[in-house]
Amino acid sequence: MAEKSAIVLLSGGLDSATTLAIARSEHFQCYALTFRYGQRHDREIDAAKKVAESLKVVEHRIIDIDLSVFGGSALTDSNIDVPKNRAGLGDSCEIPMTYVPARNTIFLSYALAWAEVLGAFDIFIGVNTTDYSGYPDCRDEFIKAFEKTANLATAAAVTGKGQYVIHTPVISMTKAQIILKGTELGVDYSLTHSCYDPDRQGRSCGRCDSCRLRLKGFAEAGLKDPIEYTK
Repeated sequence: MAEKSAIVLLSGGLDSATTLAIARSEHFQCYALTFRYGQRHDREIDAAKKVAESLKVVEHRIIDIDLSVFGGSALTDSNIDVPKNRAGLGDSCEIPMTYVPARNTIFLSYALAWAEVLGAFDIFIGVNTTDYSGYPDCRDEFIKAFEKTANLATAAAVTGKGQYVIHTPVISMTKAQIILKGTELGVDYSLTHSCYDPDRQGRSCGRCDSCRLRLKGFAEAGLKDPIEYTK
């Protein structure tokens, strides 16, 4: 069976790296898409490059957009502190300051545009709701709504060339399950980066929501996190 092409959104974190590995295991030719979107640091861009090379994507594009012009998030506005040791970790009732307004909507729109040009009808994104951090654009309801929009808004879909499918293979997994699945598929997690606020050497803080969820996942998987932390 001939391999189909897919766009994979790749942030450089463990969820997106595992999602890329899953797409490859399902015999997709993978085109990785990463964004330099005005985030506070480039550490995750470097990680995405290494992951893309390690997992042998067909092409890896890094797109420059600037969401920092709007602000509204601790990830794009240096005047807003990244929350550390937050008591409400995993509380889906609270949207933390690390939420970036409309980020996944924007990223998926770019992925859709590239998919239409390539003639691909599959898009993979590593959203996750089990270890939910309060982001509304990581929910299954949002993904289904975007998929419907994609099939209404593109020439390829409305002319009958195909129907777009947004794949979310890790959406219902715990972090531990994601890590075990990625390990099974050969993901090198030492190449990944999850921290919202690394130091100048690129070491992870261990105290932001993303670090804490990552560390919890490795602990529950019975594995050692191979990246370096400041503490």
